[in-house]
Amino acid sequence: MKRIPFIIAIHALSMLLLSLTGCNTMPKPDLKLWYEQPASRWEEALPLGNGHLGAMWYADPQHDELQLNDETVWGGSPHNNVNPLAAEHLDEIRQLIFDGKNEQAEALCGQYVSAQQANGMPYQTVGSLRLDFGLPKGTEQQGDTIGYTDYTRELNISKAVAKCTFEAGGVRFTREVFTSFTDDAVIVRLSANKKHSITFTATYTTPMRGTTCTADADAATLTLRGKGSSHEGVEGKIRFTAISRIVARGASVTADGDDKLAVNKADEVYIIISSGTNFKNYRDVTANADSMAEAPLIGLRTFAAHPALYYKKVLQAHSNYYASLFSRVNLFLGINRRVFLPTDQRIREFAANDDPQLVELYFQFGRYLLISCSQPGGQAANLQGIWNHQPFAPWDGKYTSNINLEMNYWPAEVTALPELHEPMLRLIREVSETGRESAAMYGCRGWTLHHNTDIWRSTGAVDGPSNGIWPTCNAWLCQHLYEHYLYSGDTDYLASVWPIMRGACEFFIDFLVPEPTHGWMVVSPSFSPENRPPLPGRPTFSVVAGATMDNQLVHDLFTNSIHTAELLGEDALFIDTLRTLRSQLAPMQIGHWGQLQEWMDDWDNPRDHHRHVSHLWGLYPGNQITSGGTPDLFEAAKTSLVARGDASTGWSMGWKVCLWARLLDGDHAMTLIREQIKPAILPNGRQQGGTYPNLFDSHPPFQIDGNFGCTAGIAEMLVQSHEGFVRLLPALPSDWKRGKVSGLRLRGGFEIQELSWADGEVTRCTIISHLGGPLRVMTEAGILDINTRKGEKVMVK
Repeated sequence: MKRIPFIIAIHALSMLLLSLTGCNTMPKPDLKLWYEQPASRWEEALPLGNGHLGAMWYADPQHDELQLNDETVWGGSPHNNVNPLAAEHLDEIRQLIFDGKNEQAEALCGQYVSAQQANGMPYQTVGSLRLDFGLPKGTEQQGDTIGYTDYTRELNISKAVAKCTFEAGGVRFTREVFTSFTDDAVIVRLSANKKHSITFTATYTTPMRGTTCTADADAATLTLRGKGSSHEGVEGKIRFTAISRIVARGASVTADGDDKLAVNKADEVYIIISSGTNFKNYRDVTANADSMAEAPLIGLRTFAAHPALYYKKVLQAHSNYYASLFSRVNLFLGINRRVFLPTDQRIREFAANDDPQLVELYFQFGRYLLISCSQPGGQAANLQGIWNHQPFAPWDGKYTSNINLEMNYWPAEVTALPELHEPMLRLIREVSETGRESAAMYGCRGWTLHHNTDIWRSTGAVDGPSNGIWPTCNAWLCQHLYEHYLYSGDTDYLASVWPIMRGACEFFIDFLVPEPTHGWMVVSPSFSPENRPPLPGRPTFSVVAGATMDNQLVHDLFTNSIHTAELLGEDALFIDTLRTLRSQLAPMQIGHWGQLQEWMDDWDNPRDHHRHVSHLWGLYPGNQITSGGTPDLFEAAKTSLVARGDASTGWSMGWKVCLWARLLDGDHAMTLIREQIKPAILPNGRQQGGTYPNLFDSHPPFQIDGNFGCTAGIAEMLVQSHEGFVRLLPALPSDWKRGKVSGLRLRGGFEIQELSWADGEVTRCTIISHLGGPLRVMTEAGILDINTRKGEKVMVK
């Protein structure tokens, strides 16, 4: 049996003691991912970030690597990719669809609606800081590998600090890394329990073309300069600079060639890594990359004088800021001896073992990732969040807005991180500006975009006619604007985003068209994201009219806009127009095998296991399908979800956790959690939807949205507030025998101060009212109505 590292054993014992004693006053131990070996691949490295900078740390004793990202290193430059021919051919395309000639309509969409050149720009990498360490005297060596013992590495997500320790040549080495929120730099500390033990060289490597790396021994700095790629006819105009400054105690820093620094026999070493680009905003790339990269180093200029003291100060400021966000929500689902095992082993064995604390860790890891990759004033989290080691991220790392971008922010409001919603809300404001070009290409007022955008806020229909003809994303994005209001109650904020919501409505007032059979108003041309009707005997097509998801989205937009306009005192004629159009939208329909139809026609195949479940948007994240309000549609949605199956891509399983929670089936939601927290890498090396050793979600490859979707789903299993009242433990699985949660937010300005349960029953519930007003809670006796005062704490019995 392997020896458990001492610090990990103490951590695990304290958690187990907390569980056994049920003590509410004992400080809760930190949450950690930990491993007994260095990372051997990118999906094993430990992710760190501060919104602007991302780092993936391998923690290798001899050949260490910190792979680096800057949120504004993208290919291309300001542009848009709309097709100006769409309006001229729109009537022809629609008529073909209504005549049942969808394949021909799709071909015309390829010519006259799809972007003809740029399909969106790629999110790119900066490169890696490489640290190659010398061997301590007396170290055994096998080939080029250090013989080290007693190795552990960990990521403490309660503090946002990573650490590794090991012994080599009779010396105990410790390395620590964090990405400072307050000083905007990656900070590395290398130490040992014997003086003169730290020897290494440092340099940059990068897969990006046209870069330079220079070493300056006098300044003890390495500087990497590069540029974003030109792509699909759009010139790359991003310029980036990354600087690493080395502070060595007990040794000097010398040059080892033009692109490498060396440290020999130091007592302790600190490395400060910063990055900057010339990006100002989606229209302007005139900043000075060198100046942006140097700014954090100027702020840390006193570091070299008293490095140990200043390191503690910088670390404390970083930890305090991070804790102010992370500590808002606490979850306890139980704990057992499996907490003593390394995280990668727990993932491998999760399907066959009871390990409730791993679910807690996964939930909080999602919150950690959102804090680390989405900070106010920065860019929104993309398909990879902020972490990408390739010059062209998978799917270009863009903002895929037919599910993935939105899923990234599902946990933001409910798990008490509303400030982190700001980058996405600002992205929505910016695409509402560029999206006027997309509305105009159809001859419409207002604004819209299709299924993808990028840092330049392009809004055209990309990736060809089978994937990109979807002008309904504006309605989904407006749901995020409105949800932020529902949780905060901030009417000043709502007034500030009303022009965006109104512009989306104006687009559909102009764009909706009556279909010939029923006279319903529908979105056409469009599609049900990434799926195709399975019709035997016909060529495949995706372009349709009146897809169920579109009907739900436009209904949601109109409903939220009517409420907003009434609240703000907007003109009655506009409100009446929305009411009239909403009543004419195509309804949700139940098909011949009891399913909720995905399309306006009854085309669904019960053997279709497609990853997208777009027609269930009205169940989650929408609120149009509920057990009490629409029981027949509720059952039809369940029938559709059962037929779709459980195992799928990682993000799809995260969505299904949310859907089964809304279906009030906690055990089935737990089945999906077990599917999601299964090894993404099979013994034969093949990959599947699941979880990588570092808890990253696997599509495959890595996509961060699955992490966020599952985190939101776990919250949805514990409390729901979308029906106009609060449900406590609406989808509690039988596995979670007892537990407690605090800090989750509810619509209407309420917060769960404490929700405890045992054997499936609520034992204690206290809700804080931050705004005052009516609180409605579902109990066994029915809905309990409580009038609350601002700041009041309500005990729900």
